[in-house]
Amino acid sequence: MEKKNTLGVILSFTGIVNGLLLLFWIAAIYSPVVSTKIAQGHGYEAITVRIVFAVLGWMALSAGALWAAVLYGFVKGKDWAWFWGIVAATFQILPGFFPFIPAASVHIFSKTLFSFAIALILWFAMLWMGKIKGKIIWISFLAGLAYIFSFINGVGSIARYQMVNKGIALGIYGLSQMVNWWAAIGIAIFIFGLVKKKFWAISEGVFATTLSMLGGFPMGIMDALRIGRFSLFLVAPITSTILLIVILLNAKEVE
Repeated sequence: MEKKNTLGVILSFTGIVNGLLLLFWIAAIYSPVVSTKIAQGHGYEAITVRIVFAVLGWMALSAGALWAAVLYGFVKGKDWAWFWGIVAATFQILPGFFPFIPAASVHIFSKTLFSFAIALILWFAMLWMGKIKGKIIWISFLAGLAYIFSFINGVGSIARYQMVNKGIALGIYGLSQMVNWWAAIGIAIFIFGLVKKKFWAISEGVFATTLSMLGGFPMGIMDALRIGRFSLFLVAPITSTILLIVILLNAKEVE
């Protein structure tokens, strides 16, 4: 077996283990975070955690299973293995990063951050194994940030929707929730198309970033007006705006 394929086997096995670690680490903080949120009188946040942690658990285990297919690919010396490794790592990044936020808000350390670091290393390693150019890597990294922030917007709107019980704000939070998750999925697909040099990558990137902006700016502006300060809901659409500009400026190079 070639040295690169041997490395791929080791990394793939690491990805499988990382999926299991995520399962146990998310499960370990699930009850303490929910219980503490309820004790603090933040029942709406407890409900949000119940929903989102389940989604993240599904992602973590599905990505772990995908790493098994990647492992097979590297064992057999298949050219597609590195690409599906990028897909698997991308979908392990979210379950590694996000649980830290609600856990930290109740002063609980989330060990999923270790899995996030592992997933990020695996992500960059797969890009290296695919011989992806430096500029494409950094555009993909920026897209990765937009992907995470757009997902977080979708999570935040679930909590806000439960807090607000009247007015246009209620409708904005409710109608924007899934749009932000669709945008996150779209941005992830853009990353996959970008590294594989698909003809549709640029147009799909324009669609996904615009969707993040349409789902994020109205909600962020509404939230800022409601709370009287800068809203963190604006981080995702601002990042997506920057990403859109970068995509358009580099369209010829990445097509």
